[in-house]
Amino acid sequence: MAGLFSRFFKLGSQNMAIDLGTANTLVYVQDRGIVLNEPSVVAIETLNGVKKVKAVGDDAKMMMGKTPDNIEAIRPLRDGVIADIEIAEEMIKHFIRKVHGKKNLFRYPEIVICVPSGSTSVERRAIRDAASNAGASQVFLILEPMAAAIGADMPVTEPVGSMVVDIGGGTTEVAVLSLRGLAYTTSVRVGGDKMDESIVSYVRRHHNLLIGDATAERIKKEYGIAVMPADGVGELIQIKGRDLVNGVPKEITISQANVAEALAEPIGAIVEGVRIALENTAPELAADIVDQGIVLTGGGALIQGLDDYLREETGLPVSVAEDPLSCVALGTGRAMEDPIYRGVLMSA
Repeated sequence: MAGLFSRFFKLGSQNMAIDLGTANTLVYVQDRGIVLNEPSVVAIETLNGVKKVKAVGDDAKMMMGKTPDNIEAIRPLRDGVIADIEIAEEMIKHFIRKVHGKKNLFRYPEIVICVPSGSTSVERRAIRDAASNAGASQVFLILEPMAAAIGADMPVTEPVGSMVVDIGGGTTEVAVLSLRGLAYTTSVRVGGDKMDESIVSYVRRHHNLLIGDATAERIKKEYGIAVMPADGVGELIQIKGRDLVNGVPKEITISQANVAEALAEPIGAIVEGVRIALENTAPELAADIVDQGIVLTGGGALIQGLDDYLREETGLPVSVAEDPLSCVALGTGRAMEDPIYRGVLMSA
């Protein structure tokens, strides 16, 4: 393991840490910090039967739901793991080029990528192969909850139990950490995507209106709430979509209370995952968690009132990390740079 870190320090700034997320990919470059944060989306154009990459990241996401027949906007990751390895390779290649520039393409960096704790060996191999084929000289993996905890400045190297709940786009990782290891971990296949789907389904079921994923995501980010508003209504939201009865575009008004109702199921699944983790935690570690509390990371941690709801359901202190969206990328980068975290990276 010492050899691993000596290589990192010797090569310096070319080494990269990647938070390859279902919704967004963040890239951390050694000695420079986070240098890229773009959606995990690739637009593929088919011309005369030949497929080629038309856009990646921000440009590709703008095309989602608005493409002609010969262009398809694809998200190569589902539930935190690679669903389309070839498209994922193209995406990683694009991000490496964007970070280092074409002049540096001959200098292949070593890359650390985070993986969900519940991913299988086949899924991990797919992630490693995608990064290798994209030009990495060597690939190391780190478990997502460990990276999130390091990024949130939790005492993962000390003999103290800490609990982190990382709510990403595809999965929610719940873990109890101590002494650079995971004492208990569970991966719930519920995250931001499932919340978007729940909003789409709710609006369709109750208002006969079909809305797109981008609209559902905007509603979640701007008006998402984990508990019913105090007045039972909350803010009013104007949304546009296609009327399923008449087949024409239509605008309706829903309330924030409707959004809370739509999100009740996925949020309930996350809370259940936390409960299961607490039930399976060793008594001494559970005693530490009573003092340390639970830390929320990931984009889902920004849902209004989620920390209060979890506090009410568990009776434990709950806090949101300082920069929940960047925690995993920051933690992956720190694990790459700092020898104190040696042992948390996996080379196989």
